[in-house]
Amino acid sequence: MNRISKPLLKFAEAVAAFMMAAMFATFILQVMIRYTARIGWVAETFPWLEPSNFGWTLEFCLALWLWLVFWGNSFVVRDQDHVSFDILYFAVSGKVRRGFIIVTGLAIAIGLLLSIDPTWDRFKILRLKKTATLSDLFGDWIRMRDIYAIYILFLITVPARYLWLVWQAFRSSMRARQHTSEGRLDE
Repeated sequence: MNRISKPLLKFAEAVAAFMMAAMFATFILQVMIRYTARIGWVAETFPWLEPSNFGWTLEFCLALWLWLVFWGNSFVVRDQDHVSFDILYFAVSGKVRRGFIIVTGLAIAIGLLLSIDPTWDRFKILRLKKTATLSDLFGDWIRMRDIYAIYILFLITVPARYLWLVWQAFRSSMRARQHTSEGRLDE
C-alpha cells in the first residue's frame, strides 16, 4: 500500500505547489499592473499592460485559493496535521480511543456523504452561471460549476479517508479481542 500511496501523495503535493505558484505569479502580476498603471509612458509603449485587461486576476486567485484549500484537505493534509482537542482522547484507554475514532469517523463520513445530493442539486444551477471575469482568460466555456467542482471531490475523498480510519480502528479492536481471548492482555 505504501508503494502506491507515496507517489500519489507526491503528485497531490506537486499539484498543490503548482496552484500556489500560479496564485503567487498572478498576485505579482496584479502588483506590477497596479503600479505601472500610474506611469503614462508604460501604457502607451505597452498597450497590452492596460489595467482593464487584468480584472480576471482577482477572480483567478480566488478560484485557485478555493481549489488549493479543498485539494489540500482532500489529498495532502494528514490527519495529525489537523487542529484537534485531544485532552479527553489521550486520557482514556486504547479501547475507548478506538470507539472515539469509529463514532466520530462515521459521523463525519455520513454527514459529508449525505451532503453530496443537495450540493449536486445546487451544481445544476451553477452550470448556467458564468464567472464574472475568467471568461476573459479561459473563454466563454468556464462556468461557476467548474470553479466549485473541487468541492464534490472533497465530499467524496474526505469520507473515504475517514471510513478507512474507521476500518483500521475496527480491525485493531478485532485484533485486540483476539489477543484477549488467547490469554494476552488488552490495552
